[in-house]
Amino acid sequence: MSNDATPKPATLKLADLKLSFGGPAASETAPDAQKSPSGESEDRPIEAKVVIVGSGPAGLTAAIYAARADLAPVVIGGLESGGQLMITSDVENYPGYADGIMGPEMMADFRRQAERFGADFVTDNVTKVDFSERPFRIWVENDEYQADAVIVATGASARWLGIPGEARLRGRGVSTCATCDGAFFREKHIVVVGGGDSAMEEALFLTRFGYKVTVIHRRDTLRASKIMADRAFSHEKISFVWNTAVEEAIGDDKLRALKLRNTVDGTRSDLEADALFIAIGHDPNTAIFKGQLDLDAMGYIASPDGVSTNVEGVFVAGDVNDLRYKQAVTAAGAGCRAAMDAEKYLEALEFPIEEAIA
Repeated sequence: MSNDATPKPATLKLADLKLSFGGPAASETAPDAQKSPSGESEDRPIEAKVVIVGSGPAGLTAAIYAARADLAPVVIGGLESGGQLMITSDVENYPGYADGIMGPEMMADFRRQAERFGADFVTDNVTKVDFSERPFRIWVENDEYQADAVIVATGASARWLGIPGEARLRGRGVSTCATCDGAFFREKHIVVVGGGDSAMEEALFLTRFGYKVTVIHRRDTLRASKIMADRAFSHEKISFVWNTAVEEAIGDDKLRALKLRNTVDGTRSDLEADALFIAIGHDPNTAIFKGQLDLDAMGYIASPDGVSTNVEGVFVAGDVNDLRYKQAVTAAGAGCRAAMDAEKYLEALEFPIEEAIA
C-alpha cells in the first residue's frame, strides 16, 4: 500500500452496483459521479476484493471458488467471453459430462454456477492495468476498477491460417486441438498443418484415430526437434507433403477437401480430407500486461509455480501461463489454485501475523 499523503479518489462498493450478463457497462449503471474540488463531475473507481480478467475455464473456475469464499469477485470477461471453448463443438473429455457437451453450453454452465454464488460479470475488454501498487487498478475504457487481488486468466489464442472456409468449418472438421477433437475422426483421413514439435505431436496423436495422417508443411524441412521428426518419419500412418500451403477449406456442413498451392512452382491441387488440424502455434493474450508482469521469451506470463507472478497479489491461471497442456480441465484446476491462493493472500492482509501474535 502506498504511503503517499495524496488523497485517494472515493471508491464505490460493489453492493452499490449491479452488473449482469450482456448488460450495460459499469459507467452506464453507476450512481451519480462525485464532484471534484472544481465542481466538475468525475467518475469514481469501482472497488472489489478480487478482479478476475478472463472468462474461460480458468477464469470461471476462479470465479466460482472466489465467490464461494465470499470475495464477491468481479469477472471482466471480454467481449468474446468464454475462451476457446466458445469455438469448440463437442467436448467429451471434461469430467462430469458423460454424454459430451457443446463448448459454449459448458461455459454457460460455468458462468451460471459462478453467478449463483455472487460473482459479477463485465462483458467488455480490459484496456489498461496498473499493478505498481495496491489497490491494483484495471480499466475498461474509462471505467476504473480497483482490487486488492487480481487473477489473470486471459488465455492464449490459437493461430489460424486465415483461409476461406476455415472459420465456417470450425468444429466441422477444422480444429486446432487434436486432444479435443481427434476422437471424432476415427478411420478418417486427417491433415495436419505445421512443421514444429507441436505439429509432430498432433500428427502422432492423431494416428490413434485416422487411417492416414498427412502433414503439410510450407517448407522442405521441419522445424521440429530431431527426435520428434524421427518419430513422425518412422510412423507408417504419417506421410508428408512438402513446400505446400493450404489455401482453402472446402465443404458445406463438414470438411471435404483442401485447396493446396505449391510454394515453389505455384501449381495448385485439391486433396480430399475429413479433418484439418492447424498446429502453427498459439499467441498468449498478454499485450496489456507488458511492463506490469514478467513475461517469458514467448510472451506467456512467467510464474515459478503456475499461480504466483512477480507482483505479490497478482495471480495467473490457465493457458496464459500454460505452454504445454492447454486443456479445459487443467485450466480449471489452475483457476481453483489461483482463487485459493488469492483468498489466503487477502486473509493475510486482513489479519497480519503481527496482529495475530499480539
